[in-house]
Amino acid sequence: MRSDLIRPIFAVILLLSAAVVRADSLAPGNTMPGPLREVRYEQRLNEQAPLALPFRDETGRAVKLGDYFGRRPVLLVFAYYHCPMLCDMVLQGVETSLKPLSLAPGRDFDVVVASIDPKETPALAAAKKQEILARYGRPATAGGWHFLTGPQPSIDRLANAAGFRYVYDPQSNQFAHAAGLVILTPEGRISRYLFGIEFAPRDVKLGLVESAGGKIGGVVDQVLLYCFHYDPAIGRYSAATLAIVRLASIATVAGLVLMIVLLRRRESARSGPLGAA
Repeated sequence: MRSDLIRPIFAVILLLSAAVVRADSLAPGNTMPGPLREVRYEQRLNEQAPLALPFRDETGRAVKLGDYFGRRPVLLVFAYYHCPMLCDMVLQGVETSLKPLSLAPGRDFDVVVASIDPKETPALAAAKKQEILARYGRPATAGGWHFLTGPQPSIDRLANAAGFRYVYDPQSNQFAHAAGLVILTPEGRISRYLFGIEFAPRDVKLGLVESAGGKIGGVVDQVLLYCFHYDPAIGRYSAATLAIVRLASIATVAGLVLMIVLLRRRESARSGPLGAA
């Protein structure tokens, strides 16, 4: 096969492999051919991330994964910075989902992007961070975005803890991998998975609110958490019909009680002067 055709063909394979993540979580077996059978997310909710793992940030500084935990929940994205298509689509999906939120990286949560290619450098990570921040359009949040590179053992342990399965193709120097993001608690436990290349801002916010133990977000977010439950089979928040019906019933009863009280007060105000006469 011509070498100039390998890259676009493999890029299409990457996208198709990501599209079956949801189907793989629902079906008893993975029907993808050959080594692509390994490409998937195995949900490991409540798994503790290995926080002592060494990496380098986008400035080249030696860091540990745990440097980004302890205070806020974390959005973890597996990618690699010379990825021709899928990784950019996932990162753009993350950036797009965060734009409408009142929550901000560096204040309410952190975004950690971990390269799965041990050959990549901090310079590549810095370029990718600059690109994403330019699209996000909030330079003040730069301290909340972290683009890491690291040795193979660190990548393997983190990917294994998150259930992230990927395959390297040496001929094209590309990786086939699943598409999605992982939300972790401030202590580093896996709380939620969101699959695909587009993430509903509501789902991201609810995942962050839950992962933070309700410490971020407001009353409206708590109501949404009551009405929408996380479905691990599809990696999304779905409407909980019974909860919505209960909430609507409570609101209806409260409205009726309030109306009766107001009518009685109005009646009393009208009849008072007549009785005195």
